[in-house]
Amino acid sequence: DTDDTVLLYGHLDKQPEMEGWHDGLGPWTPVVRDDRLYGRGGGDDGYAAFAVMSAIDAVIKAGGAHRRCLAIIEASEESGSPDLPAHLDALRDRLGQVSLVLCLDSGAPNYDALWTTTSLRGLLSVSLRVDVLERGMHSGIAGGAAPSSMRVLRLLLDRIEDAGTGALLPSGFHVEVPPGRLAEAEAAAAAGVDPRDDIPFFGATCSDAQSARDAILNTCWQPSLAYIGIDGVPALADAGNVLRPQTTLGLSFRLPPTCDPDDAIAGLRAAIEIDPPLGATVTLTVHESAIGWDAPPTDPWLEQALHEASTRFFGTPPGAWGLGGSIPFMAMLGEQYPDAQFVITGVLGPESNAHGPTEFLDLPTARRVSACMAHVLDAHARRSHP
Repeated sequence: DTDDTVLLYGHLDKQPEMEGWHDGLGPWTPVVRDDRLYGRGGGDDGYAAFAVMSAIDAVIKAGGAHRRCLAIIEASEESGSPDLPAHLDALRDRLGQVSLVLCLDSGAPNYDALWTTTSLRGLLSVSLRVDVLERGMHSGIAGGAAPSSMRVLRLLLDRIEDAGTGALLPSGFHVEVPPGRLAEAEAAAAAGVDPRDDIPFFGATCSDAQSARDAILNTCWQPSLAYIGIDGVPALADAGNVLRPQTTLGLSFRLPPTCDPDDAIAGLRAAIEIDPPLGATVTLTVHESAIGWDAPPTDPWLEQALHEASTRFFGTPPGAWGLGGSIPFMAMLGEQYPDAQFVITGVLGPESNAHGPTEFLDLPTARRVSACMAHVLDAHARRSHP
């Protein structure tokens, strides 16, 4: 029945291998220790294809029911899914009317319950270049008479970010948090969730003083900025007493789920391109932007199915929270199928370290999540619908 399709999603491409794997472990040699499968891409997101097939097989063997199921397992998610819109368009007739989306590419704050992701942040990637000289000059000659490009960058960054709090200043980066998402953050905090618990702070480093609730909201509904690269600066071994002609910073912004990237770009340009400090030449280049995603209201049948599944297979009710990362596919599907229900879940719990060294897949969690998806498939098939 093409009018009642279940779309199951995952991806199989992986991040680079990274350095720092523990002894006896590596990115391309699978090793099982203490019910954890170590290797690159197991939890993000190689298990998804197996979980999809296992869930469907479990429904059939248990004598359950399921509607028409189609799986999309893509191979470029880690590169921003550049080919996916074209594939979705080409597959539109074959997909039919999607009424349920099951995405197995997310995470959980613990391994104690079935956690669903109810929102995802958007992304904006730019480079910010400042030119002050036509060529480098001896710092003893030009220093003091000419500004350094780093000084100009500091002035510009003060227009974008409050260095004391990390808050982004342009209004185009901010949205109002929906009441339901506030309630989810409070419930997650009450259950003991604090995203800082899984952050490997160095020494005494810590985040700003804030409640667990605010830490959750700050990682899923507030914008943030990461400085991810720098050009024009030599390595220390190659550096001399030179006033450099230019510096370029790579800036990666995470945007709130409902923030329009165009609004963020406009706010950013207004902040840094109007009246450049000290007459410097400022160039902003936008490399990538993607809108986030906020889940539609959950139908009663799905809310009941998630509660039953988590209680049965995890022994505790389900949880819901927002994820600070991005899954471009969800925004595409949300726009294409506005009446569909979404279950975004996954196995990336504490210390699973997706994209980093010593990544692992927690096998008991993978089995439980697969069983929960089988239960949801059956409940979807038996629901009352037009």
